Amino acid sequence: MSLVELKVPDIGDFTDVDVIEVNIKAGDAIEKEQGVITLETDKATMEVPADVAGTIKEVKVKAGDKVSQGSVIAMIETAGAGAAAAPAAKSAEPASAAKPAAPKAAGGGTQEVKVPDIGDFSDIPVIEVHVKPGDTVEKEQSLITLESDKATMDVPSPAAGTVKELKVKVGDNVSEGVVILTLEGSGGGVSETPAKPQSAAPQPAEKAAAPAPKAGSYSGTADIECDMLVLGAGPGGYSAAFRSADLGMKTVLVERYATLGGVCLNVGCIPSKALLHTALVFDEAKALEHHGITFGAPSVDLDKLRGFKEGVVKKLTGGLGGMAKARKVQVVTGVGNFVDPNHMEVETADGKKVVKFAKAIIAAGSQAVKLPFMPEDPRVVDSTGALELRQIPKRMLVVGGGIIGLEMATVYAALGSEIDVVEMLDGLMTGADRDLVKVWEKYNAKRFANVMLKTKTTKAEAKADGIYVSFEGEKAPADAQRYDLVLVAVGRSPNGGKISADKAGVAVTERGFINVDKQMRTNVENIYAIGDLVGQPMLAHKAVHEGHVAAEAAHGEKAYFDALQIPSVAYTDPEVAWAGKTEDECKAQGIKYGKAVFPWAASGRAIANGRDEGFTKLIFDEETHRVIGGGIVGLNAGDLISEVCLAVEMGADATDIGKTIHPHPTLGESIGMAAELYEGVCTDLPPQRKK
Repeated sequence: MSLVELKVPDIGDFTDVDVIEVNIKAGDAIEKEQGVITLETDKATMEVPADVAGTIKEVKVKAGDKVSQGSVIAMIETAGAGAAAAPAAKSAEPASAAKPAAPKAAGGGTQEVKVPDIGDFSDIPVIEVHVKPGDTVEKEQSLITLESDKATMDVPSPAAGTVKELKVKVGDNVSEGVVILTLEGSGGGVSETPAKPQSAAPQPAEKAAAPAPKAGSYSGTADIECDMLVLGAGPGGYSAAFRSADLGMKTVLVERYATLGGVCLNVGCIPSKALLHTALVFDEAKALEHHGITFGAPSVDLDKLRGFKEGVVKKLTGGLGGMAKARKVQVVTGVGNFVDPNHMEVETADGKKVVKFAKAIIAAGSQAVKLPFMPEDPRVVDSTGALELRQIPKRMLVVGGGIIGLEMATVYAALGSEIDVVEMLDGLMTGADRDLVKVWEKYNAKRFANVMLKTKTTKAEAKADGIYVSFEGEKAPADAQRYDLVLVAVGRSPNGGKISADKAGVAVTERGFINVDKQMRTNVENIYAIGDLVGQPMLAHKAVHEGHVAAEAAHGEKAYFDALQIPSVAYTDPEVAWAGKTEDECKAQGIKYGKAVFPWAASGRAIANGRDEGFTKLIFDEETHRVIGGGIVGLNAGDLISEVCLAVEMGADATDIGKTIHPHPTLGESIGMAAELYEGVCTDLPPQRKK
């Protein structure tokens, strides 16, 4: 063995460069060329790789230190003098270690059921408990449901038996190894390890979480007959209906509301983006002071602002109505419920109508989750209520630090409200890599009055002068706080249990999700399901593609939903967007990856825009150099991420992107430059080591 110093290499003319990230700790086994620290100047970020393989004995720097060429980063113990041999791969457990004893066999006593391996997550909130003492449970039956910002997980029972004692309740935070309950076995045997948590919407290959119900039977007459019935006219539903009609099927589209477009077009993504555009213009007008241009203080006419938002919605929903007519899609307005596998009863303004169908696509969507302790009061709203813009509150609370909550917080802050944000987890936008979120947090440090992480909302009381809310957690104020408006944005719940799916024989999970295969087919041969109610992520663009697959599969074509990536975008300021694998996912899945980060501080267009706070990151498979993911934070990141989506889907490598000529000066060329940076040939940053 040999102990060597790992030093900062030649970094050009830079000195006293900030260490912004330390990627190693004492005891880590590292490989040659593995990134150990990240440095940041005003023009670039640089990852410093290890020049040998070995084991970290001591780390000499920490985040916030300043280093120059020759500074010692760490002490590495190598396999031999000058050794570059990679250390042996870590085994899952020491060879000498005895495996933990298996729990007692069912029927032989009581065992503790614990939270299984849930990846890198910890302190995950319990949002549902499905069992109580005395209940008899089957193996794989869901016991509790956990929820992070972007996903929900059902934790199944590892064995059959009887629940003796519950150890958790709704609102608790749990991590791997926490005891959920004690289970008295029924003689069926218990596996050595607890069952893995299942997605709330299991993938097609997984066993359905609910048994297929016995279908109903309808012997009456039908008012309407069709080849294809689509229930729900959101982006997924109307896309499925239009595609079905284009394929020659006589199509009926059932929608409860008067206009097509669902939550997204009417009270969701479209009106929110109209208001976010207004908020951005507000901020840009203020920023022009630095350019020598000064405006008077803006005044807000809420009636006109609402009118602008409603005009955007009306234009789009009106267009959908016209396209439905052009395709001869029959729209039936009313609430639909199945009566058997080939009939649906629709409650319309003119009474009940029965539609007979050969095939059906369920696109019934989801609804905002309500917190049981929140009072029924017009000053407590979900995202739909927040978009109504009834008032500009002086002080507003946003419960939930996910994308929806932060978007609405951005709007109201721009309009002049003082905003507090409360989040149970230890970070905002938990689906995104932390380096992206850090840029957003730094830019928004002064936008919000208070951001309370690791904090629970425990009580809310409506009084004449406001909503008084109590908190519990690290940054929780001791006294109840008064707010003029409270937005609850803690997730959405699928509508699978509200359409009488059991009458059609369609299996629905306890939480309202419907399991499907890769053709979006349910357990009933002629019925398909798409969108929010088939699982996370609950995004309109995912639903649209699922709708196309379902329509084509129902028509007999070999169509499958097999996306390699589903992009996510927070339309905040700055925007945060990511697609494909994140770094966190790569680490959790053991994927050997490389990354390249191009700072917008080196982008001519970003500097000219006065918005150079962002960066573009590409994530590569180290073996193939193919792009497997990426993230962008900055102005219009949501528009820019599409190139990353295409790169992932087509299997592009760094050369494909780097050798593609991008227009200059644009923000989009940062993607090409990130690819060049990975290859070590970028000339817009200090010299890099060539791959």
